[in-house]
Amino acid sequence: MAVAERLSQVTRSGDTAARMGGDEFVVLISNINSIDELDPILTRLSQKIAEPIKLNRRKHHVTASIGVAIYPIDNVDGDTLIRHADLAMYEAKQAGRDGYHIFDAKLDQQMHEYHTQLERLHLALIGEEFRLYYQPKVDLRHGRVIGVEELIRWQHPEKGLLGAMEFLPIVEGHEFSVEMGDWVLKTALKQLHAWQEQGLNIQVSINVSAKQIQHTDFLKKLEASLNQYESISPESIELEILETSALETVQTSQVVAAASNYLGVPFALDDFGTGYSSLTYLRKLPVKTLKIDQSFVRDMLRNDEDMAIVKGIIELAQVFKRDIIAEGVESTEHFQYLLDMGCDMAQGYAIAKPMPAEEVCDWIKNYEKAQQGKSE
Repeated sequence: MAVAERLSQVTRSGDTAARMGGDEFVVLISNINSIDELDPILTRLSQKIAEPIKLNRRKHHVTASIGVAIYPIDNVDGDTLIRHADLAMYEAKQAGRDGYHIFDAKLDQQMHEYHTQLERLHLALIGEEFRLYYQPKVDLRHGRVIGVEELIRWQHPEKGLLGAMEFLPIVEGHEFSVEMGDWVLKTALKQLHAWQEQGLNIQVSINVSAKQIQHTDFLKKLEASLNQYESISPESIELEILETSALETVQTSQVVAAASNYLGVPFALDDFGTGYSSLTYLRKLPVKTLKIDQSFVRDMLRNDEDMAIVKGIIELAQVFKRDIIAEGVESTEHFQYLLDMGCDMAQGYAIAKPMPAEEVCDWIKNYEKAQQGKSE
């Protein structure tokens, strides 16, 4: 009521102020000749609303987030104009509140396309269009396979097999990423169980997003999934989280610690070297493995700085008693350099490309047989 009263005080005679419901109001400002005239009007609205409100002898401070749509620049009907102003208001909120944002038709189109893409991905999950591929990780020194990393792919009915980077950025930070992550976890565990029944005992690395790991039910769902398969020990899976994600919140490190200590599930810090981890944070974060980001490994043979970074990360892992694995190994030339620096474990196209689950067993047999032949 106080806000409504204040709006009526600062609006001009030809303007209209209305309460839409809850704490949302709409002000129709007429006779604006240029956008420049808007700023002082909106500033006056914000300042008036921000004045202290006395209730029960106490002062309360209220701020307003304002979304603006301008006709005829935004040439739509009245209802759509209000919806556009509403969208702009949420942009103002995300920008830090107590400010205003002018609706951008291009942004609205992008939002529409984004929601269309999300809906299509949701249908793809329901329609079982996603696949898990697996890329081997090997011990270069002893010529054996130490595990595989799951990598999600989309078997698109029209576009064919799509890599993760063609669709994962769309779901990043969205609630749907949790649903997709749950599917990945269940599918990877089911495949691991099938391999174990075939006599293949191998560790599977499973990627988890920040949104997924920060979900309130993450630990419960992880424990329930493990309990579904008696043959799967916590050590036979590894959860990979991006270094940048691990740095996001204290909650993330707490969940990692709980999963490691309570459930016994090891974690790997993926893309290490890109997230600016402090040494104090690294010492406290209970991850078992550091994965050197592929951008450093890939170029280390022709870039002295990347070579120095790779060497530094390997030495850092040794000091902190962490396992270390090099990603993005694209040539056999990398092998000896990595071994000389103390990094025995690697994965990349020089070893194997990601492959469907049904090809993994034969690939491992052939690889280890070939390595035995070399040692003999």
